[in-house]
Formats: sequence, structure tokens, C-alpha cells
Amino acid sequence: MELMVFLVLVFLGISSIAYGAVSHTTMRKIDILNKKGPYLGIVVPNFFEMNPLLQSTSFVSDQKLPYLDFSGRRFRIGRLEDESVIIVMTGLSMLNAGISTQLLLSLFKVKGVVHYGIAGNADPQLQIGDVTIPQFWAHTGLWNWQRFGDGPGNELALESFGDYTRKVGHIKFSDFNNKTRNGKSVPNLLNNVWYQPEEVFPVHGTPEVRQHAFWVPVNPKFFAVAKELEDLKLGGCVNTTCLPRAPIVVRVKRGISASVFVDNRAYREFLNSKFNATSIDMESAAVALVCHQQKKPFIVIRALSDLAGGGSSVSNEANTFASLAAQNAVDVVLRFISLLSS
Repeated sequence: MELMVFLVLVFLGISSIAYGAVSHTTMRKIDILNKKGPYLGIVVPNFFEMNPLLQSTSFVSDQKLPYLDFSGRRFRIGRLEDESVIIVMTGLSMLNAGISTQLLLSLFKVKGVVHYGIAGNADPQLQIGDVTIPQFWAHTGLWNWQRFGDGPGNELALESFGDYTRKVGHIKFSDFNNKTRNGKSVPNLLNNVWYQPEEVFPVHGTPEVRQHAFWVPVNPKFFAVAKELEDLKLGGCVNTTCLPRAPIVVRVKRGISASVFVDNRAYREFLNSKFNATSIDMESAAVALVCHQQKKPFIVIRALSDLAGGGSSVSNEANTFASLAAQNAVDVVLRFISLLSS
């Protein structure tokens, strides 16, 4: 009998960690947390963007279970502005942001998601330090790269199968050649890149039946609440270096993301003219797409830290103003949560 009990315990111990499953210990902690839910999920890319929030007097860590570590992520539990929250840092890029957001929504009872951080600015009407709240987000890193010699009138590879489309639009590399022939751009071997919508599989849809999404809207209620942030006063100086005017909070039409750091003036201007984009970053669209698939309300708050290649080569805007932008984003997030819970 003792041997049988021992074997059962060994089996249970092995089964709790087999195949990457959630262990019994972790599941017990998750169950305890979820009984206290639902939570507002706070998703943030990096430490320097997250630390001002954790160091804020508004954040109170849970006394019994301040965090839960899982799959390389640390989920911090506490309260912000009288709202129960779970905060997770994603790390850089669309992949990390998507994984972290999916884990957050799969493990915990979450009623909505607030994603914030810094971003590049594609809109010449705005300046560094401004905080943008886009109504729509798109991933502009999913491409169909067309062979040389083909153009807009030629079908893309696998387009007839429904995998790709020419509806979103393209960038023609020869439009950006320095050399011209008779006043016209000469052909470029890189030809055209066509932007593609993401395949999405909604949580309440039929499994494996795909839908497509390019522009993903934030939650209408959250976006309406964000209008009340437009009179919020924000910081405008780093030590003795001050911005030309006081930063503002502004709701804008569109933001875009891809796993590309944009520090190129030509591409910045293309993204603004082609997509009417303001905020450019590497994570927000991934958060938007996961929330869209999971039918969870979300909003994205991004402070502008650099001109995405629009400044001079020696201006180093991101190095100078990243900390200011991160703090401004946190100030807006705290005020937004306060309005949301009131």
C-alpha cells in the first residue's frame, strides 16, 4: 500500500509539469487570484516604461500574492486608482507582446486591457512628449513581396487561394530611388511590398475558420472616456532641456505596429500619408489583435518619444526624451484608470 501511494504521488508530481502544463501549485495560485477578480490588465513593453508605474504612489501591491511567475513572464498583482490590476511586461516586438497578452487573458479573469508605452511619431503636427490615443491599430509587418517586373495589375502569389490581397495597398521601392531617368524613377529590384491583413480566429467563432483584420478598433467606451484626458497637464522638460510647448494628450485616428524600429524619414512620411498613421511602435497591434480575437475591450496609450527619423541625425530625440515620454504615458494611464473606475 505504501509503495502504491508513493507511485501515485510520483505520477501526480510528474503529470503536473509534463508537456509544459500549468503546475498544480501555479493553478492553485491562479484560482485564488481569479476569485478576487475580475482585473484590469496592464500590458507594458519594457522596464523603463513599467518602473514609473510601479514606483507611483497610486500602485499598491497585493500583500499576500504580489506576483505570479509563469512562462518567463512576471504577472504583478495589485491595485491602481482603486482598480484591481494585473501588470505584465512583454519585452520587445510583436511576438512577445502577443504571447504575453494571450497568457494574461488565458490565465486570469480580465475584464479589459490597457496597453501603454512610448512610440515614434509620424505626424508632423505633433511633437515629442505628446501622448496619443489611436482609435484604430494595424500590423504593417505582414507582407507579400512581389517579384520584379510585376505591378499592381498582376495577381500576387497565392492570392487566388484567398491567402493574400491587394486591397490594403503597397509600397513601391523605386519611388524612393535617388537615381532617376528622364525625371522618372528607374526600376528597383526590390519592386513592391503589399501590406496584408492578419488572419484572426475569434474565440466565439468556428475553430480553424479564419477571418481577416487590418484596422482593429479600440473599445468605444474606453475611447470615449479618453476624451476627458485632453486637458491633462504633462511634463515638458528633462533636466534643463525643455520642449517647444507643453505636451498634450490627443485622440488620433490610427496607430501602426511592426517588429521594426523606424528611424527613417522617408518611410515615416510614407506611413503617415498612406495610412494616416500617427503612432509607430513594435507591440500595440499585437495586443490589439489578441484582444480582438478574445473579444476583450482594450485601449492603447502611447507617448511620442522621437520623430521616427524626422529629426536630424545628431538630434538623438529618443535618448533625450524617452524617460519624459514614459512618465507622461504613465500619468495618462493613471488618470484614465481613475476615470474608468469613477
